[in-house]
Amino acid sequence: MNWNCIIVEDNILERDSLALKVGKIEGLILKACLENGLEALNYLKKNEIDMVISDIDMPDLSGLALIKSLNNPPVFIFTSAFSEHAAESFELDVIDYIVKPVKLERLNKAIEKAVDYLKSKNKQLQEPIIKTIASSTTAVVDVVRTIDAEEYVFVKENNNHIKLNLGEILYIESLGDFSKLSIVGGKSHMVLVSLKNLEKQLPANLFMRVHKQYIVNTLHIKNISVSDIKLSNSILIPISVSYKQALQENLINKKSLTRFID
Repeated sequence: MNWNCIIVEDNILERDSLALKVGKIEGLILKACLENGLEALNYLKKNEIDMVISDIDMPDLSGLALIKSLNNPPVFIFTSAFSEHAAESFELDVIDYIVKPVKLERLNKAIEKAVDYLKSKNKQLQEPIIKTIASSTTAVVDVVRTIDAEEYVFVKENNNHIKLNLGEILYIESLGDFSKLSIVGGKSHMVLVSLKNLEKQLPANLFMRVHKQYIVNTLHIKNISVSDIKLSNSILIPISVSYKQALQENLINKKSLTRFID
């Protein structure tokens, strides 16, 4: 699959150098090389672009101002001679930040991250919405919302911050540097946060890592077998050997009814 991209760089030598490097990367179609943010803004209003490789420090309209001015921005990779803008860039959900001079190997790595994100996003859009949910699931959700009403997170999506009740999250799947949050009702959200970092931020009394690629909401567990977990929407989540003992000790043993108690 090919991806359309543009380069935005006010320095002609660096612009030409980037164009040569992009031309060596398979799957990228360079649609335009633009001199500044204003040109890029006008171009993006008229053309469908998947990826933008942009300098930050440009006259009139900086790279940061460019992405902020777009309602539904393409995937952005920023380049800069300075590292000081990195933190603000990642707050804007930029895929990567490259400190100049831009080397082909480093650019290719950033492109790979961008392509992985685009593929995952396209796959998410193509997935059918799950419309049939058992009545028992609805009951579970009602209970979860009641006991968990004060616990929620915001996820950023297309410049909007969407509020998610933690009880609505069924499971989370790792997609490399990104994660996919699957929600009750068949919806899902992509976040530019790794599963490892999400695990640190979510409450351990609700969410448990059961596989290198999956975190599950324990309130939605319907059945636990030797090799997988069945959730309230009938989705099966695999259990890896490395997490099986923790699952047994921290969840099953603590919540199992026994014949004898001390």
